[in-house]
Formats: sequence, structure tokens, C-alpha cells
Amino acid sequence: MKEFYNQTYYERNNNYINEFSLTLLWSVSVSMFPFGGFLGSLMVGPLVNKFGRKGTLLFNNIFSIVPAILMGCSEVARSFEMIIVSRLLVGICAGLSSNVVPMYLGELAPKNLRGALGVVPQLFITVGILVAQIFGLRSLLANKEGWPILLGLTGIPAALQLLLLPFFPESPRYLLIQKKDEVAAKNALKKLRGWGDVGSEMEEIRQEDEAEKAAGFISVLKLFSMRSLRWQVISIIILMGGQQLSGVNAIYYYADQIYLSAGVKHHDVQYVTVGTGAVNVLMTVCAVFVVELLGRRVLLLLGFSVCFAACCVLTAALALQDTISWMPYVSIACVICYVVGHALGPSPIPALLITEIFLQSSRPAAFMVGGSVHWLSNFAVGLIFPFIQVGLGPYSFIIFAVICLLTTVYIFLVVPETKGKTFMEINQIFTKMNKVSEVHPEKKELKDFPISASGL
Repeated sequence: MKEFYNQTYYERNNNYINEFSLTLLWSVSVSMFPFGGFLGSLMVGPLVNKFGRKGTLLFNNIFSIVPAILMGCSEVARSFEMIIVSRLLVGICAGLSSNVVPMYLGELAPKNLRGALGVVPQLFITVGILVAQIFGLRSLLANKEGWPILLGLTGIPAALQLLLLPFFPESPRYLLIQKKDEVAAKNALKKLRGWGDVGSEMEEIRQEDEAEKAAGFISVLKLFSMRSLRWQVISIIILMGGQQLSGVNAIYYYADQIYLSAGVKHHDVQYVTVGTGAVNVLMTVCAVFVVELLGRRVLLLLGFSVCFAACCVLTAALALQDTISWMPYVSIACVICYVVGHALGPSPIPALLITEIFLQSSRPAAFMVGGSVHWLSNFAVGLIFPFIQVGLGPYSFIIFAVICLLTTVYIFLVVPETKGKTFMEINQIFTKMNKVSEVHPEKKELKDFPISASGL
């Protein structure tokens, strides 16, 4: 693709791009994706409140299908600018879907399956990565002829969603609490559950509606200023920041070098990378099944602890790999252990927790905050890590180890277990943590509104 950039520039200007400009153009192409993700996160609140959860996901397909066509045609059009613009658009698509899909699934899931369903989006992200790694083998599409097809494939899942999603119901909570359409909410619940008796679930949604009557739409600014949401907001910032700053992208960045130092042939590194992707999928499948058994808190603690240990041992292994012959194999084991740990907790659980620890009125704003932290952290690591690597070499993983340790300590001290609880029960736990007086038992999330609480 860099060759295509260079050749296109030559055809226009009769000279090639210098090395620095080419690297900069490529960096911009790569970093446009997380930047688009950040922009997509900022769009979540307004879109889900206007179009609903399902409507936003249908609208979002524009940001996948259009760039897929542009990227697929970029070589024929002799335009690398089309790729850069497309990366931004597809980033917006990822920013929206990575927030709206967990929100939609969390709102329509019964409480006993909410954890498992909440992990499923992350499972399909790992499946997507694995499929991309397989199609990205040099023998398949990662070659001179195949790369435009590889980039164009991103539109296929969006086209399928555009065909199938209209047959699915809208979130019952959105229909009842925000649209005030009780009949539609009841019909949606019946369709989802497959039986007619949905009275108790409707009652639970009505209680949440009652508790939020005074709130209306909670903006991001209001979210930060409400004392009754303080620990929830701090928790999602730390969990989303910890997820991306724990070194997951850096591990993948360093993996090829680790495999090569262990004696894997240059041509075979791509197959080992596919193997790592398969491990990622397998462990996320495990997370789907154990999240309701062990709970969210245990998976987060276990995952971040494994990542911490893997970063520490990997630092030692990289520092000693030239002096001890078997150290590169220890490095490979550390990479696999890290991938296992991250797939169990840090990857799937934070987005699920945003759905669980916020009620309907504040959930869109919470996803905007969580999503923004996620994508800005992703962008920062991509931008800064190469410089850290030059400066610190193998010791760069010490930074990630410290972040994993601090996140683990925070989870242990602050984050409660949410397994098997209704949204209202979870909210009551945080009401106590935020030390907000309960004026009305049903007004769990609105302690800043009653007059008697205004002095707090």
C-alpha cells in the first residue's frame, strides 16, 4: 500500500515522496481509524436518543458501506486520499457500533443472561480480527493485487446487518422510558422472550422510568457534575483507560519481533499471528460462558492480574533474550498469557459494565465518555508507543505493568459485583457508595434534583 501511495504521487508530480512524508502519510492513514472512533463515540448520545438503539445501528451502516466502496475503488481511481477519508469514516462506524451494540444488547437481555450477551460483541470483534488476519495472509489478499479487495470486504457485514436488523425489535427500555410507548415496549419484550407473560419485566422498566421522571436527558457535562453518579463515572474512565493503556496494542506491535527472535522464519510470523488471534477468540468464548458463573469483578481482577504478571515477566525475558538461549520462548509464552488474560476480562467486561451501572437517562452520555476514553487512549498508544519503544526498549512494558497493577487495585477496592442484579439494584449499591441520601426509594439516580438534597 505504501508502494501505491508512492506510485500515485509519482504519476501526479513526476517524483517520489521522501521517506519522512511517506511515513507521515501512512501514520495518518492508520491513526484516522481511532480518531474516527473518538468522533463516533461523541455521536452516540444524540443519535441513540433521536433514532433509538436499532435505528442508530441501521444508520451507522452508511459509515461502513460507503468507505468500503471508496477503499475498494481507491486503486482504480489512483487516489490514496480516498483511503485516508475512508479510514476516518470506518472509524466513526466502529466508534458508534462499539458503544451502541453493547447498549442495545444490555437493554434487551434478561438479567440472568445480560453478562453473557454483553460479552458477545467483544467475541465478534475477536472473530473479526481473526478473519482479517486470515484474509490478510500474503498468500490470500495481503499482496499487490488483493489489498483493495481486502479493504472493500469491510462493507459485507454492514450490508448483512442492513438486510437483517429491520426484523429485530427495538430496545423495550427505549420504547417505554424515552418514547412512552407501552404497547410497543410490551410487544418487543414478548417477541424477545418468546412468551406472553412479561408483566414483571415491564414493572421493573416502569420503576426505572418512575425513578428518572425528573431527569430528562442527562448530558455529558451534567454526568460529571452529578454527585450521585460520581463513582460510576470514575469507574468507567479507569476501566476504559486501563483496557487500552494496559499494553494490548503494544503486545501485538511487539509480537512479530518476539516471534522472529525465537527463531520463527520471517514468512511464518503471519501464521503465528493468526494462531494468537485464534487464542483470543477461544478465550472470549470462555468469557461468554463464565461471566454469569464467576461474575464481572472476578474476571476483571483475574484478567488485569494476568496481564500485569505477563508484562513483568516479558520485560525480564526481553532484557535477557540475548544472554539466555531459551528466553525468546518465555517471551512467546508471555504474549499468549497476556492475550488470554486480556480476553477474559479487560477486553469484554468494561462495555458491559457501562450498560449495567447507569440507568436509562444517563447511559448514552456514559457511553460517550467511556467510548471517548477508549478511542483517545487507543490513539495515544498508537502515536506514542513507537517513541517509548525507541527510548526504553524492552523496559517499555514496565509502564503497562504499572497501569495493569493500578487498575487491578482500583477494581478490588471500588468496583462492585453486578451479576444477577437488576439495573435498579445495582444503582442502589452506587447510591450508598456516593453517600447520597435516599429521598424517595424510587429516585435512585436523581439525588441532585430533590430540594432536600441540594445542600449536599
